[in-house]
Amino acid sequence: MTKKILVAYDGSEPSKQAVLEAKNHSVETPDREIHIVSVVKPTGPFTNKAVSKQIGDEMAKNYEFEMQEIKQEIESENVSVVTKVVVGELENNPGEKVCEYAEANDIDFIIVGSRGLGNVKRIFLGSVSNNIVQHATCPVLVIK
Repeated sequence: MTKKILVAYDGSEPSKQAVLEAKNHSVETPDREIHIVSVVKPTGPFTNKAVSKQIGDEMAKNYEFEMQEIKQEIESENVSVVTKVVVGELENNPGEKVCEYAEANDIDFIIVGSRGLGNVKRIFLGSVSNNIVQHATCPVLVIK
């Protein structure tokens, strides 16, 4: 049975650490698959959904190059990698799309970076990582 690990990736340092952690977890079993998913949240006028979608699609294209580099690096270590850039909705938390993807693809384990905060705020998760922890139907590891 293939172990499927999902990494929520946004280009931040904690999400890069999450990719490394997924690579480390993938050595535990011979049949493994890492899914690296980025959710691009479009910007633009809330009143014009077509313009927002177009902006989101452009942002997704920019992420695809970075995702391909990560995929090639991990696959060189004989690990199967799936990359996906999803365009989210303006009004929704990107964590919702991550959880939807995880359920649709029978993901066994999610790894997500927390946002880096200082001092007292350090005890709180970022809104995306918190959303994933609260709504995922599989185990979640938050990387700090």
